[in-house]
Amino acid sequence: MEGMSEFDQYRSPYSWRYASEEMRRIWSEAGKRRLWRSIWLALAEVQAGYGLVREDQLEELRRNVQRVDVQRALEIEAQIHHDLMAELRAYAEQCPLGGGALHLGATSADIEDNADALRIRQALAVIRRDLSALLLTLAGQIEEHAALPVIGFTHLQPAEPTTLGYRLAVYAQDLLEDSRALAEIDTNLRGKGFKGAVGTGASYAELIGADRLDEFEARMSARLELNFFPVSGQTYPRKQDYRLLCALAGLGASLHKFAFDLRQLQSAPIGEWSEPFGEKQVGSSAMPFKRNPINAEKIDSLARALAVMPQVAWGNAANSLLERTLDDSANRRSLLPEAFLITDELLVSARRIARGLRVDAAAVQRNLRAYAPFACTERILMALARAGADRNAMHERLRLHAQAAWRALQEGQENPLIASIEDDEAILRYLSAGEIDRLTDVSKYTGLAEARARELAAAIRLEMGPEIE
Repeated sequence: MEGMSEFDQYRSPYSWRYASEEMRRIWSEAGKRRLWRSIWLALAEVQAGYGLVREDQLEELRRNVQRVDVQRALEIEAQIHHDLMAELRAYAEQCPLGGGALHLGATSADIEDNADALRIRQALAVIRRDLSALLLTLAGQIEEHAALPVIGFTHLQPAEPTTLGYRLAVYAQDLLEDSRALAEIDTNLRGKGFKGAVGTGASYAELIGADRLDEFEARMSARLELNFFPVSGQTYPRKQDYRLLCALAGLGASLHKFAFDLRQLQSAPIGEWSEPFGEKQVGSSAMPFKRNPINAEKIDSLARALAVMPQVAWGNAANSLLERTLDDSANRRSLLPEAFLITDELLVSARRIARGLRVDAAAVQRNLRAYAPFACTERILMALARAGADRNAMHERLRLHAQAAWRALQEGQENPLIASIEDDEAILRYLSAGEIDRLTDVSKYTGLAEARARELAAAIRLEMGPEIE
């Protein structure tokens, strides 16, 4: 409609709000068609070696391979209702000499599925690069905060102290496993190859001879720099998509936990962490004071959408009947691109948080003062037992002191637990006040947290290589 802007019709948020321009280009319509054309050209070049295509035809095809005209292809598609054939005809129109040599022996999936594998490889390169950058950013934060005691939480209740670096190492360890899983997917990624309508290669055998099919596919594999499945139906096995989507969703789960924990820790009652908040950023249209964790919430929202995508990929793999059915085609148009676009946005957002993570030292100390004394009762109990006290009797005395301290905290008072224990004559028979003070030093009650956090950071740096800006 005349005067209508691009925003007067529905646009996917992944085409302008979320994900990087780099990832959008990989999955763009024009980019897909350029890949199709490059595969048609590669097929013609290899077939020229078998005397099927002339050099003058190849030259014309090369000159026009990048001249994608989406509008013209859509005009043709409106008549023939086949998008790949429409692009083939648009390419052939530009090449009156060489157009007739395109697509010899091929079926649509010989072009589409190999193009999909190539796009997946390009997209994985971006995801793996950005995940590496996030891991290295986390490694820096782990090293900086490896020894900083913070109160740990189990069941969303204060528990024993850990260190901030160790807590970050939990997220980084999951992400490191995700990085390895994606590397395995990338290493084993394969295209369909060139096997024709039902995967037997019969059409190519008619052109060059059955005894030359292995050699022909080897040449195509080398030309495209892509390994092929040795066996296929009309398409490459959709199990590959399922494994890929599971790996991306697994990465989404790791980032969801990181973001969800940040949202808990940014809440005012805890207040230890916060994500970066711009000077002019608005938190709420109604409440001017709000500093909402919008990046963390966005991560959790998009990760939730990513989490259900493997189910669709499972259906595509499980329901591809006999040599192939077409009921995967429509959903794969959005399934593969959007899985990568979501993952791209998750990583960009997570690194923004990790780089600008704000740690409120005063809140950390406030929470330690309030809750860490409770955790130290375990150390005191063990020390009392070693000193010869009745373990069960001392457990009951410490329990009563702790219950009274909880009531004081609920009334808004400082935690009186340590002072209360140091006034208990039954306990002082076995431990001095100085010994109790030593046992309640939370910096000495974080076990292996600091050492293991530093070890993980070192492992990340070794595996990921130099930091990426």
